Amino acid sequence: MSRLPTPITVSRPPDNRRALRRRRAGEATMAWSFVSPAILIILGLSVVPIIWSLLLSFQADDLVTPSRWVGLDNYRALAQDPHFSQALRNTLLYTALYVPASMVIGLALALALNRRIRFVGLYRTLFFVPFVVSATAQGVLFSFILDPEFGAANAVLHRFGIPSQGFLTDPSQALPVLVAVSLWSGTGFCLVIYLAALQDVPVSLIEAARLDGADRRRLLRHITLPALRPVTVFLLLWQTIQSLQTFDLVYVTTKGGPLGSTTVIVYFIWEQAFKNATAGYGAASAYVLAIALGVIGLIFQVARRRLQGASA
Repeated sequence: MSRLPTPITVSRPPDNRRALRRRRAGEATMAWSFVSPAILIILGLSVVPIIWSLLLSFQADDLVTPSRWVGLDNYRALAQDPHFSQALRNTLLYTALYVPASMVIGLALALALNRRIRFVGLYRTLFFVPFVVSATAQGVLFSFILDPEFGAANAVLHRFGIPSQGFLTDPSQALPVLVAVSLWSGTGFCLVIYLAALQDVPVSLIEAARLDGADRRRLLRHITLPALRPVTVFLLLWQTIQSLQTFDLVYVTTKGGPLGSTTVIVYFIWEQAFKNATAGYGAASAYVLAIALGVIGLIFQVARRRLQGASA
């Protein structure tokens, strides 16, 4: 009697989709466990304060008693506040003096130090060192140097027969003096950026222009400056934002005086929020500054895109 053949059984393959989903879920959980501390820090120190200060700008709040909703009253009061207008004028004047001067001086120093000269590394370091000094240390240092009675600046002026100057205590001199102090430190940043950009200027173009008889002035005008245009736009934006946000130097040296001649926007915000205990009013002025910075950033973004389109 013949035996029956053994039946062939086909085993069901494992559910690969389910295993893939499990693996992806495990990877996502692991990834979120790594990034969640950073996200919590960003939310706690950036996003939540931004939303809270926006709501605070529509309230009357002294940070002690319960707040009261006032709508746009804080913003209307800012439009009529002469102290805010003065702070705005001081900030714009500071920016108009500091930004172009820092860029022009930085470019001039970069052109001078972009050569093979002796001790060029030492010179570059000496010009950049003031940039890494904190604004607080700068303020303390120059407060001693520019002291009207015992400062070294007036002692040097006496040597040349020049009468004593008020410097930071003179309303007509205080803001230009702060600009000069800022240039002492801020020019080093422009110097380093321009130096790095000068290294990327094509040497072949420079050599070809020299063979055609171009002098230094024409090389600068027709080759170097056009090559530095994107970096110049970046520095213009960066220096403008930094100057609009200046605070430390003013706080350490003049505290907004004399007679409000050095009160800038950020110092005005701090003064209203923490010194005068009008947190809602200070938050409203902070958002006016934030809107101004956003508009400036948008303008420079459009300008950068146009430059890229023109170069392409």
